[in-house]
Amino acid sequence: MNYVIPQNMADVAEADELVEPNVRDIAKDIFTWPWASEPHGYNFNGHFVHSPGGNICIDPVEPTKDVMDALVGEGVSWIILTNRNHSRAANRVRARTGARTFIHADDAEHARSQGTKLDGALELGGAVGLLEVVDASGKSPGEIALLWRDRGILIVGDAVIGNPPGQCTLLPEGVMDDPARLRGNVRKLLDLDFDILLVGDGEAILQNAKARLEELVETFPD
Repeated sequence: MNYVIPQNMADVAEADELVEPNVRDIAKDIFTWPWASEPHGYNFNGHFVHSPGGNICIDPVEPTKDVMDALVGEGVSWIILTNRNHSRAANRVRARTGARTFIHADDAEHARSQGTKLDGALELGGAVGLLEVVDASGKSPGEIALLWRDRGILIVGDAVIGNPPGQCTLLPEGVMDDPARLRGNVRKLLDLDFDILLVGDGEAILQNAKARLEELVETFPD
C-alpha cells in the first residue's frame, strides 16, 4: 500500500484509511494513535493534546513514520508519562520534537533505570498546560491521571483500563504495588467532573464515562 504522508495531525485523521495504525480525532483538540499489544488483546494508546503555550504528548506509543512526521509538524512541548511503565516511545518523540519529558518523582527512578530520558517532575495539584495532575497512585507510587476540567475529560494510564470496550476495569493485582491504595484513588476520581475517559490501555469511553467508572468502583471491597 502507498501511504500518504500527512503534514499535520488533522491530515492523519482524515487519511486514516491510508495509515496503519491510524490516528483518530477522539475529542476536540485531542488525537490518539494505537499500538496493538497482542499479549494483552487490546491496544495501547498515545495521546496528543493541542494546548495553548505548547502541545502535549501523553504516554506516546510507537508511531509510524506518518504519525511521527505529524507530531514533528504540529510541535510537541511536553511529554507526560502517567507511570513508570509508560515510557514507550517517549525517547524517540523527545529526540525528534525537542519536547521535555516529565513524570511524577516517585516513578522517576524506575523510568530512568529503563533508559527513559527525563527532564522534570510532575507535582500533584499542578498543571501542564490545561491539564491538571491528579493522584492515581497504587499500581505504582507515582501513577497520575490528567483532568481537563473545562472539557470534562479525564486521561489515565494504568489506573483504569478500557477493556472490554465500554467498560472500566483494573489490571491484575499481581502487577500492582498497592491494590488497596489504587482502589482508594480510583474511588476518589469519582469526585471529579468528567464525561469522557481516555485510557492508555484499551478503548476510550466517550460518553457517560463517570457512570462506567462508578460501576467499577461498586465492585470494590469495602
